[in-house]
Amino acid sequence: MLSTSRSRVRALAAVGMAGVVAVIGAVTHQASAAEVAAPPAVGADARRVDIPRITPAIAPPAGSRPVGAYVVTRGTQTYTCAGGVFTGASVPEAQLVGTGGRVHHFKGPSWQSERDGSLVTAKKTAESARPGTIPELLLTVDTHAGVGSLDNVAYISRLLTSGGAAPAGVCADGTTRAVPYGAVYVLWAAKR
Repeated sequence: MLSTSRSRVRALAAVGMAGVVAVIGAVTHQASAAEVAAPPAVGADARRVDIPRITPAIAPPAGSRPVGAYVVTRGTQTYTCAGGVFTGASVPEAQLVGTGGRVHHFKGPSWQSERDGSLVTAKKTAESARPGTIPELLLTVDTHAGVGSLDNVAYISRLLTSGGAAPAGVCADGTTRAVPYGAVYVLWAAKR
């Protein structure tokens, strides 16, 4: 009887292992096909975000590969009045969700993973105007802090922007106004 039980356990283990191998093979195949559009979402706080078309003027360097794509779930660009008008650089404040979970985007400009605390800051490298909204951008990462999902990010694209443009009209110097905006951010690793 012992050998019969052992045989059944071995048979069930072999069938279970075959199922695991089949599932892993299918997931690996789907992930490699999907990586062209966007990296796969990982974790309960993650969400798949497709990478939109990128204008050549703001494309990351050849050989860069996407490591995360995020959509703004709630965001503002804040402008300060100077000389009676809202002009100049805005200050972002946004919550993003995407393939690597949740990311906080704020002054700097900075991006910080809410999952592991890793942080990057970046500077504008190129821009592409979009009528009636803030421009699309290519940013180059200049600092890294912490260890985690943002470790190997070298470039950031801000794409499919909506809203966020500076308010029109006269204003009192020193006042601020937060303008809601939307965008897709794509994080890129440099060519290996």
